[in-house]
Amino acid sequence: MNYDDLLKDQPLPPKVKEEIKKKLAEINADEALARKIVERCVQTYFRNLMEPGEAAGIVAAQSIGEPGTQMTMRTFHYAGVAEIDVTLGLPRLIEILDVRKHPSTPMMTIRLLPEYAKSREKAREVANRIEATYVLDIADVTTDIRHLRIIINPDPKALERKGLTLNEVKKKLEKKLKMEVTEEDGKLIIQIPPDVDKPYKTLMDTFDKLKKEVIAGIKEIRRVIIRKEGDEYVLYTEGSNLKKVMKVKGVDFTRTLTNNIYEIYEVLGIEAARNAVIREAVATLEEQGLEVDIRHIMLVADVMTADGELKQIGRHGVAGEKQSILARAAFEMTVNNLLEAAVKGEVDELKGITENIIVGQPIKLGTGDVELVMKLGGRR
Repeated sequence: MNYDDLLKDQPLPPKVKEEIKKKLAEINADEALARKIVERCVQTYFRNLMEPGEAAGIVAAQSIGEPGTQMTMRTFHYAGVAEIDVTLGLPRLIEILDVRKHPSTPMMTIRLLPEYAKSREKAREVANRIEATYVLDIADVTTDIRHLRIIINPDPKALERKGLTLNEVKKKLEKKLKMEVTEEDGKLIIQIPPDVDKPYKTLMDTFDKLKKEVIAGIKEIRRVIIRKEGDEYVLYTEGSNLKKVMKVKGVDFTRTLTNNIYEIYEVLGIEAARNAVIREAVATLEEQGLEVDIRHIMLVADVMTADGELKQIGRHGVAGEKQSILARAAFEMTVNNLLEAAVKGEVDELKGITENIIVGQPIKLGTGDVELVMKLGGRR
């Protein structure tokens, strides 16, 4: 049976129509049953629509705020991975809505391309390309003050494990330190010229700089853990740098995630950031066993991203950019807001909720949104 004619004139969104059509085809419904189902769907659709003048923002704020009071403040250890802590609960929800540029526990979930995901060795290769490897991870470093030189004694096993050669380490150190590095009996020597100004200070400064140098991998990613999930290996990282990780060979960047929303905004744009806000907020609430209708969270994400840039909910973002002076003053920095508005000679149009409550007028919501107009003249 063709269900298109049945759905053609129904006041439903195209996506809902497609879904109903698919389900009707699945159960192979005859015309009478199909008509009954469509009628019920239309009724349910209208029952779920919001009334004009409904306080959508307040409902969303209460629906997220009330469960937020039940949230615990804690960090979470990944099961079987003692090294990675992830902030969850209320601190994480605040972080998401504040769009912190530097979350307290940045973390990435990196999925690999099929040829790397099946083998632990191949996954380890990718992990080595990502994890920050410092000089001290692969060698002992000592200073020879008498001869004004630094001696780097590499550990062959550590070099092999990280997939590095002595020559590669030598070249990278020369490039980063901008100094000549020589090789003697399997050791690397950095000689400080005796004719430089303050040679001993130069030696110690170079030694301190050397300890902080990253030889391989991405500086921001301090640790990578490999876990098997289903039939593929997945990398979990402590630290995050989406832009660099996406360029690493073997990484499936279409399935790679980070919990740093600002980074997603900078690399993938505003739509991806909106999805990230929704995903992170839902995951944080669900992890605590709290159910919040996704539409409330979507409304918050829309408000945060509507202008094409990512804005926090607080006074530096959404709340601070309200048109009404009284609404801004009621939120935070009362005196500053009123003083600034007075100096600029700003006018409050009293169109919002907060400012109308302050001056004691009916708010423009529900029945208050209706204005009666009387027509004068004509027949009486």
